[in-house]
Amino acid sequence: MSMIEIKNVRVLDPIHQTDEVRTVWVENGKLLADAAGQDISQRIDGQGKWLMPALVDLCARLREPGQQQHGTLKTEGQAARAAGFLHVILPPDTKPVQDNGALLRGLREKAFNDGGIYLHIIGAQTKGLEGNQPANMASLKQGGCIAVSNVRAAFADDDVLLRTLEYAASLGLKVFFYPEEHSLAKDGYVHDGFTASRQGLTGIPAIAETVALAKQLLMVEATGVQAHFSLLSCGASVELIKAAKAKGLPVTADVAMHQLHLTDETIDGFNALAHVRPPLRSEADRELLRQGVASGVIDAICSHHEPLSASAKLAPFAETEPGISNIDTFMALAAALVHQDLLTPLQLASRISQNPAKIAGIESQWQEIGGWVLVDPKLEWVVSNDQFQSQGKNTPFLGAKVKGKVEQLLA
Repeated sequence: MSMIEIKNVRVLDPIHQTDEVRTVWVENGKLLADAAGQDISQRIDGQGKWLMPALVDLCARLREPGQQQHGTLKTEGQAARAAGFLHVILPPDTKPVQDNGALLRGLREKAFNDGGIYLHIIGAQTKGLEGNQPANMASLKQGGCIAVSNVRAAFADDDVLLRTLEYAASLGLKVFFYPEEHSLAKDGYVHDGFTASRQGLTGIPAIAETVALAKQLLMVEATGVQAHFSLLSCGASVELIKAAKAKGLPVTADVAMHQLHLTDETIDGFNALAHVRPPLRSEADRELLRQGVASGVIDAICSHHEPLSASAKLAPFAETEPGISNIDTFMALAAALVHQDLLTPLQLASRISQNPAKIAGIESQWQEIGGWVLVDPKLEWVVSNDQFQSQGKNTPFLGAKVKGKVEQLLA
């Protein structure tokens, strides 16, 4: 890449905890102290703009392999880059399930060649995610998986869960949890609250998340396994994570960006575009999640990007597929957290770049590869299909006027 000069830009550097306006030079994704003797190929006026490290997404479903009708590594990888994400973490519930360590390298290479992103794969915690017996975690680790998870698939019993945690701990593998107690969630698909009751929709109580989370935290304490709790949706979950951290347990947590902006009222009128799992919860939950992000109890914010074809949202609400296409709106919603004085720009940068890199265990690689994202936090635009790079246009933000957009990923 040629040399790029950006004048008077606000550089947000969570690595060195600096936030300052200055002129910078970027070459091959790295910041240079000066450009003496170098040919400048491009000059950018950075007045009023942010420059932050390449983003890291802790949870995105890119739909390949197995669900290419919704998206591909090419379409979703290109969308991720356009949104500032250079590194994406993929859960194991693809088709086929990621329980074969020998196949991981080929998938990572395809993601880079097709979509230009660095894909980091979470391996299956049990064989086929069936919950009956541990997957071959040693092979998965050898194949380069960054962690293991059973996502939301049930375990046959708690003994299987415990044995898989002991196995992961013995290998030094982190476990990603997406807490949900199946005996309480049952066949629900929205938050168990007033809106669901009024519309006759089957709810998932908040306690389905917190009961699972409490049990998993006890097992983390018993086994010493490194654990990350992803996609929290309940205010009470924040308190449980806070208490676990106070005890010194090796735990971190993230929340999906849409949970910081939407509540279960968004499903009013059977709005299937707001059908997501875990479901959008109450205003009280949203506020506590926001406080958790502001305080640092919740370490990171992910996209929870789940692109879907148009037909996936056309059935009656209960029969539609859950998921929101979040990559394209991510930076606008992120900038809103700053505009609303919830986070400083530097705090935001840490929660969507460095902290996720640490959690995924890729911080050294993230720093070595580099990459910087130029953001105009005040650029106003209207969310519409033609503004989306993702193949999926399924978002409850359609028609919303938002502020903040990635201008360029310098990598």
